[in-house]
Amino acid sequence: MNLHSLRIFTTVASIKSVTEAAKVLSISQPAVTIQIRNLEKETGLKLIEAKGRGMTLTNAGQFLFKQAERLFDMEKDIENKLGQLRNGELEDLRIASTYLPANFLLPLWLAKFKKESPLINVDLYSGNSNEAIEKLLHYKADIAFVVKEKWKQPDLNLHHLMDIDFWFIVPTGHKYNGKEVLLADLVQEPFLLREEGSSTREILFSLCHVHGVTAPYIGLQFHGLNESIRSVIAGYGTMLAPSLAVQEHLKRKEVGRVKVKGIEIKRPVYLCSRKRDKELSPNIKEFLNVIKNNSGLATFF
Repeated sequence: MNLHSLRIFTTVASIKSVTEAAKVLSISQPAVTIQIRNLEKETGLKLIEAKGRGMTLTNAGQFLFKQAERLFDMEKDIENKLGQLRNGELEDLRIASTYLPANFLLPLWLAKFKKESPLINVDLYSGNSNEAIEKLLHYKADIAFVVKEKWKQPDLNLHHLMDIDFWFIVPTGHKYNGKEVLLADLVQEPFLLREEGSSTREILFSLCHVHGVTAPYIGLQFHGLNESIRSVIAGYGTMLAPSLAVQEHLKRKEVGRVKVKGIEIKRPVYLCSRKRDKELSPNIKEFLNVIKNNSGLATFF
């Protein structure tokens, strides 16, 4: 495949305009159009269609755009790492993680790792599961830690680390505090939910679907787990939360716990790596050894 044509197509697809892409690339609009047509001939697929005064990607175009983005992100990653080698620098370790591992598992492991390898720069990004996976797929991270149930990602290797309990919590004075209730009754209460893409949100909606219960009313929506828990402590809302994040609050009686009849929720924590990376870097291998030595986990590589 002609990479020059692919790069031009990727610019057009990201901007969604042949005219604007031509300006960005400092070439003529007809030259951009010719390269797109050449790429379509080479692939045997229609990639772009006219839509009003603009353009849209076909299904094939969307697929190619997504793959091309990853390809050029990998190119940037290679260039950055070669630059580090030229400058005699140690390769950085970039980690993407969902909130739970980032706040309750990784701090200990990273502290141990930095003591053993003080010269390696570590960059930890925390977001929801979709964001962490995208970081990894687009070479913005070297590995990712994700809490997610029943998912398939053909471009990633998934290594199960452990299971985490999830509990329903309410304000301390709530009528269901300390009680066991039916899920159908609990979802009548206003809930605090995380943003789209959050594994906790997915767990709750999946639970309602499996048990034939209407999804709860969204009282508040937060882009962060800690903010949601703080709202419950302040006296508003019911939420589903990982036990690691709320167990200390329960001990201090800042929140209450509700047990749901017939339901126990556990979700797996996965360490994710790209399948394209046939060999993990020495930094990643060293970090994985630290995890094994400080968590009691079995070998997962």
